[in-house]
Amino acid sequence: MNTRLTQEALASRARAVLRGLHSSLAEVEASAVVTRDGITVASLLSSGTDPDRFGAMCASLLALAARASKEVDRGNLRQIILDGQQGPLLLTHGGDSAVLAVAATPRANLGRLILETRRVATDLAALWAQA
Repeated sequence: MNTRLTQEALASRARAVLRGLHSSLAEVEASAVVTRDGITVASLLSSGTDPDRFGAMCASLLALAARASKEVDRGNLRQIILDGQQGPLLLTHGGDSAVLAVAATPRANLGRLILETRRVATDLAALWAQA
């Protein structure tokens, strides 16, 4: 019996993980799960955000930052934190295939946000291992 997840099942479970993140941290305003190729698998974004374009940009940013990290001997990149006027955007590796993007309000506790996004990214990595 094949226990591999279908793309639909993977997207459904990824959406559930995102909903859980939003429930646990009220300051999270938007989130997405994106493949390393920039394909948005699941998202909870504002209506004005194009999930496909956002996914492509997030994957590109993470790829460039990973190269920069290796260039200056920082090892494997775990996370990027962009500090915008309207709040932080965190991009976190979720294993070898997924990227977790999380935007929060300026009043979000950054330490807690980092811990939660890393936890969720670990959950996503486990999910991807089933795909």
